Amino acid sequence: MPSESTGETAHPPPIQQQMTDPQAETIAFLLSVGLFGAKPPESRMTTHISQIFLYADRAVKLKRAIHLPYLDFSTPQLRLAACERELALNRRTAPHLYIAVHRVTRNADGGLVLDGTGELMDALVEMRRFDNGALLADQADHGALPHTLLTKLARNIAAFHRNAEIVEAGSSGSAITRIIHILDLNRAAFNAALNTGTFIPGDAIQRLDETFRNVLTRLSPLIEARAKAGKIRHCHGDLHLKNICIFEGEPTLFDCLEFDDDIARIDILYDLAFLLMDLWHRRLGAAANWIFNRYLDEMDEEDGLGALPFFMALRAAIRAHVAATMGKGDEARSYFALAETLLQPPPPSLVAIGGLSGTGKSTLAAALAPEIGAAPGARILASDRLRKRLFGVSAETRLPATAYASEISAEVYAQIATAAEDILRSGHGVLADAVFDRPADRSRIAQAAKQAGYPFLGFWLEASLERQIERVNARRDDPSDADAAIVHAQRARALTPVEWIILEADGDAAGLAQRALQLYRETR
Repeated sequence: MPSESTGETAHPPPIQQQMTDPQAETIAFLLSVGLFGAKPPESRMTTHISQIFLYADRAVKLKRAIHLPYLDFSTPQLRLAACERELALNRRTAPHLYIAVHRVTRNADGGLVLDGTGELMDALVEMRRFDNGALLADQADHGALPHTLLTKLARNIAAFHRNAEIVEAGSSGSAITRIIHILDLNRAAFNAALNTGTFIPGDAIQRLDETFRNVLTRLSPLIEARAKAGKIRHCHGDLHLKNICIFEGEPTLFDCLEFDDDIARIDILYDLAFLLMDLWHRRLGAAANWIFNRYLDEMDEEDGLGALPFFMALRAAIRAHVAATMGKGDEARSYFALAETLLQPPPPSLVAIGGLSGTGKSTLAAALAPEIGAAPGARILASDRLRKRLFGVSAETRLPATAYASEISAEVYAQIATAAEDILRSGHGVLADAVFDRPADRSRIAQAAKQAGYPFLGFWLEASLERQIERVNARRDDPSDADAAIVHAQRARALTPVEWIILEADGDAAGLAQRALQLYRETR
């Protein structure tokens, strides 16, 4: 077995035969010898641009010798450059996963060796192999996406985006020019896919392309403003569930886009949009909304929410033509339909959920948010999380009683109202989650919707003392600092009549969410 970066494992000269596949010899070499262990690879997988060989504790990636409208791996030299770029870029997020690049060369006797000095025939990326089922795509298929995992993932993505290289506005074409480049590539790929017999009529492709360009014209000032603010960065570029794994206990981003820097130098919300779209396409809207909200808790990106459905649609269109290229007609059509839907988002609205501590506000908010406004659902403005952010601590950090002084609470509620109005004006839905026991706070949040020109709906949750205390005592690592003493103190205060829709919240959360969602839809 070679070392991590050097070594030569020889392969006997190949049987002389006609090989139509330019990589057939390389593949035979990899399948027949134990490069990274005592045995040949256990299995192999094929994606639209790579072949992956799985050894006992290693994974080896071979770029396919293909030339598509958006990439060129047609020569060994181009594949080597792509492998080297892949290693360097992926070490930003997965330094323990990516080990080395290896050259496949021809030996003096005509056979292939690894990292020899002869003619370059191909190139490989060596990685550590992660556990079977560690991909988040597999976790999603088995319903194993708990909030703790999604929160870690959102925070890891936010940290990566925060530290990613900023692309100076105009350094490699404007943000709009880069998106137009993507649209041009999409159109070329769609047209190429027409001949596969797995796609949809050309007139539908034409309509989608025109819609994309019309929406882009409307969003251009916002996108360019974000570029000037430093929101265009060298991102992952291919951030979907199959490119995220659990490695050493952490959700880890890997397999970033390495073949075109311009396609990866994008708005950070466009990078996030791939993951959100992937979850949305899998009908995992609650998970998409949770990641969306936890990411925004970390990053001040609400100003870009008006472009998010467009970004998600663009990601869906890319997956559509990739699926078509691989001959997956049904999958291609489903992504195409999703792109069409995302480009026609519903109008926003503001929903507020109030009630004393332990009545189930945050649980109901998480259930309702995916159904409100444009994908991936409403931005949840929760007083508990905003208060923690105001003090510069994590949502799970407990604050002292002084952090709940009346003047601080007034500031938190003011921030909720201001943010709600701004987000509504961007075209995105909002859900406000707070106690709202003071009439002035209820009035102000309703006024925010009115000033933005969008509908408002308020829910007030009521539960028994026993149920409230049961819920607050059961909390672990929760943004709320409320305990039984706070519940008793809240109930002791005189409460003025509440003008919002009152919902009894002693029962199960699913039933409450179904009732609230029905009422929400009836008011639309």
